[in-house]
Amino acid sequence: MAQTHAASIALTEQAQQANAAIAAGLRRRDPDLLEELIELYQHRLFRYLLFLTGNRDLSQDLFQETWLRVLERGSQYNGRARFDTWMFTIARNLMIDNTRKKIMVSLDEVSDPDARSEAEKPMEIAADAPSPFDHFLSREQAARVSRALVGLHPLYREVLVLRFHEELSLEEISQVSRAPLSTVKSRLYRGMAALKPALEAGGEAQP
Repeated sequence: MAQTHAASIALTEQAQQANAAIAAGLRRRDPDLLEELIELYQHRLFRYLLFLTGNRDLSQDLFQETWLRVLERGSQYNGRARFDTWMFTIARNLMIDNTRKKIMVSLDEVSDPDARSEAEKPMEIAADAPSPFDHFLSREQAARVSRALVGLHPLYREVLVLRFHEELSLEEISQVSRAPLSTVKSRLYRGMAALKPALEAGGEAQP
């Protein structure tokens, strides 16, 4: 038990040191570090944007813009939070800014969680490697879950993706979404409740 606790502390210290190194490199605008970060996080970031927007072209644009912001605003990252949490926050803010410009409404101002637009229709979510969530699913099941997720309201879809695909804690999801912890918990509960009938309907649908 003591060994497990010691290992946990060591892992935390190692993560803190890694975050501090990233923060220092971003302050220097180290191009090699940026390449390493892109290589490490590019698939997770693109998958998150694709789930969030349901639009591949828009996701690609936001993906590029996110990395530009990481470079431009790297001095704002202090290393006290996980880098991926900070990165997802930037990506989410860019998506909201883009949405506001087009339809003058933010993700949090969407009034009807049951409404589905053309952009929310099921699509394939591609990634070069499985997420931790995918390890528990067969390829066929993972495809069904992806289609069902894209069909959910964006607020529910986002919290489910961050929790189960990206394995962020509820507190970290709260930071990314700028929503109170109680709201995050509610969205997770409602999202799970909405996902079950969507999966059942998908399983019964004819190919």
